[in-house]
Amino acid sequence: MAQTVDIVRRLVAPLTRTRWFRRLGPRVLPPVERVLARATGDRVQISALLVPSLVLHTVGAQSGRPRDVPLMYTPDGSGRAIVAGTNFAGSRHPAWTANLLAHPDAEITVRGRRMPVHATPIGDDERDAAWARIEAQWPGYRSYERDSGRTVRLFRLQPVRRER
Repeated sequence: MAQTVDIVRRLVAPLTRTRWFRRLGPRVLPPVERVLARATGDRVQISALLVPSLVLHTVGAQSGRPRDVPLMYTPDGSGRAIVAGTNFAGSRHPAWTANLLAHPDAEITVRGRRMPVHATPIGDDERDAAWARIEAQWPGYRSYERDSGRTVRLFRLQPVRRER
């Protein structure tokens, strides 16, 4: 099964870097993901069919209101997740990255399991290694950074224990 997923990823990844996908993806995918999440109790995401995916639960940097966003993540090999604020190669950082900068203590839901995490921005000294790990999972993903004209914000999400 893993081999099939790898083959499909390699076929689909180039399509996600097309102008067509970058235009339609931000409009179509989030609403579809929300409907699917509600229908399945956050257990199924379209993106999770090809890559590890999670729902990030943050607090709005400006509004202070709860915000949820489905994201692709890359396991870092040490029980943590790496997330990249690519915003479909858009020129602006996605709002969830500002939320994490303002409120680094957040929660994620992975396969229906919700857990607290602490977000740490990945520094310049670790960026190339983080991107290499991400691109091993999703070939060509860093092209979003090059095409956006900005430095994409990368975060490491560290699970934390809930205090009782």
